Amino acid sequence: MMKRVVKPIIRHVFIAFMAIVWLIPIVWLVCTSFSANPGINISHFFPEEWSLNNYKLLLFSADTVAQFPNWFKNTFVIAIFTCIISTCFTLMVAYATSCMRFKSRKFLMNVGIILGMFPGVLAMIAVYFVLKTLELTNSHIGLIIVYSASSGLGYLIAKGFFDTISVSLREAAKIEGANEFTIFTKIVVPLSRPIIVYTVINSFLAPWMDFVYAKLILNSGISKDWTVAIGLYNMLEKTLINTYFARFCAGGVIVSIPISILFIIMQKFYVEGITGGAVKG
Repeated sequence: MMKRVVKPIIRHVFIAFMAIVWLIPIVWLVCTSFSANPGINISHFFPEEWSLNNYKLLLFSADTVAQFPNWFKNTFVIAIFTCIISTCFTLMVAYATSCMRFKSRKFLMNVGIILGMFPGVLAMIAVYFVLKTLELTNSHIGLIIVYSASSGLGYLIAKGFFDTISVSLREAAKIEGANEFTIFTKIVVPLSRPIIVYTVINSFLAPWMDFVYAKLILNSGISKDWTVAIGLYNMLEKTLINTYFARFCAGGVIVSIPISILFIIMQKFYVEGITGGAVKG
């Protein structure tokens, strides 16, 4: 009886402790973004003086260092195009591997899974020289291609979801004369809203969180062409941090708002997509 009481208490205390540890940096970043002190202050957790000036400067007073509206616009445009292309690629590959049978299907699936295990940064030098040959460096188009090109390798969860869709529906459509494209667009896609939402959110988040490829490709030094990841990181340079750190925190908060809203709205479908895609492999 004692064990039944003690174990849940210990478990919940541990989880609460880990949650607090995880939340402390986030709370500190949000608080610092409202600080009247523009630099970094580690002597106080909460600001001595509160102010909205950092948000005002970041959004309405762009300078040579902080051009946040341009960075946000660039990242948003890249994210939209990446989201559309990546989602199409992922769903088409998942449909082909789940609902179609062709020679070397299992071999290609295994190759895709193996390639997906390798970190993308291993290929970044080769990717850079390919883009340079095609004159796509320092270009948002090049960045969209990089984010979208290998998205089909993330087909596995979507395939697992498609595996749960009744085969009889597709067979009935074939008897009525429907081709694979019609079955995919008229039957499978309308029944796959959770996995589509899951794929869309993952694809949309990639450009906001990536720094390595963005820094590698957008290397001209023209700050108005940067994404938010490069721009905010640039504020942390030694010569700038005492002037721009609070604005860096404000930028982090602003970036998190649309992403958080999107996730909260789509959370139900996001969870359904993960659990549905885990039923079969």
